[in-house]
Amino acid sequence: MKTNQMAVKAAEYEIITLPSGLTVQVRPMPGYSSVHAVYGTDFGSIDRFFTVDGKKVVVPEGTAHFLEHKMFESDEGDAFSLYAKTGAQANAFTSFEKTCYIFTATSQIDESLDVLLGMVGKPYFTEQTIAKEQGIIGQEIKMYDDSPDWRMLTESMRCLYSAHPIRDDIAGTVESIAQITPEMLYDCCKAFYRPGSMVLSVAGNVTKEQVLAACARAGLDKPVQQAPKVERLMPADCAGVAQSSSTLYMPVAKPCFALAYKEKPVEFGDTRRAILCDMISELICGGMTPLYRRLYDSGLVNPEFDGDFMSVRGAGCFMFSGESNEPEKVEQMIWDEIERLRREGVDEETFTLCKNQSYGSLITDLGNVEDTAGAMNAAFMKGRTLSDEIAALASLTKQDADEALQTMLLRENCAVVHIYPAEA
Repeated sequence: MKTNQMAVKAAEYEIITLPSGLTVQVRPMPGYSSVHAVYGTDFGSIDRFFTVDGKKVVVPEGTAHFLEHKMFESDEGDAFSLYAKTGAQANAFTSFEKTCYIFTATSQIDESLDVLLGMVGKPYFTEQTIAKEQGIIGQEIKMYDDSPDWRMLTESMRCLYSAHPIRDDIAGTVESIAQITPEMLYDCCKAFYRPGSMVLSVAGNVTKEQVLAACARAGLDKPVQQAPKVERLMPADCAGVAQSSSTLYMPVAKPCFALAYKEKPVEFGDTRRAILCDMISELICGGMTPLYRRLYDSGLVNPEFDGDFMSVRGAGCFMFSGESNEPEKVEQMIWDEIERLRREGVDEETFTLCKNQSYGSLITDLGNVEDTAGAMNAAFMKGRTLSDEIAALASLTKQDADEALQTMLLRENCAVVHIYPAEA
């Protein structure tokens, strides 16, 4: 118990809410040479239907990802060229429910923070710049279409869901992004790129005062005009899976498979259930389980085989996927193992090993600048802190896992996706 309390204490960091509404998280890490910053908003690919001050907005597939690209441009030039002058390495990413802008630097931290806060705070869109970006992102979409892993994820979501936007590709399609207009992007910025819906997470060789000074230079230390009233709208989905199976053919070396289970999403702030669901996938086929050993030793899977749990607003699922020359056999073994665990319960030793492994991963992240800032940001988006996650994990018991298995991973909520090698 004392060790857990020490770990929870070690995971603490400063959290400040500025008058503008922006949340700032800072974890100084003395002795480290670099700084990693993540500036995120809870706007992702699934946020396609919403209202802003009563105005209904519907945006095409891929809008959040498209906006991510456009935020690097301004009437003053490209943000990447500004980062080049500070020596920072910059990037960004869009997921189903968030968009994050990041940089890592070892010097000129103040200048890099100014670039980060400035680019996101001053959106700039024209018909001409949008048309140019549509061609660039169109090429990126084609690259995603050639990725078996990405196609597997997208196809699995389309099997599980009939209407939820999680079934749409994060990057959209060439046809959908062609519909994007400057007005749509400005509507998205008004709704989701305001300080009150964003969080800045910084870790490494930095101080709280340094980060707050950057926020002040960006005007984020002052109250803003009344925030718009935003309501997310989500299409009603079917009760069960939309379809139980799907088969694709692609230029792959060996067959790929996925078992996806539709589950209730984790409610915002329900840290304990989120950590439990992550553990359950590990208890079924994690590297320390008997099933994984049988599959690997028999050559049925390679080390890329994995199980995972994903939860976004209005959707949640388990997914077990990998490559195998005998995918049907692997799938049957996974089904059998789930039924065995439901019938007999989780082995106490396996539970302890998986719990310790999860605990070790959380603690290890605290020793890495990039992992720490990213984890702080991700936790905030889910309504929790890193200390909350460690405390929740410490409280989990074998009984929690056994009870959860009685209601989760039911066969009627499962969809099977196969990707077979295409004939030459």
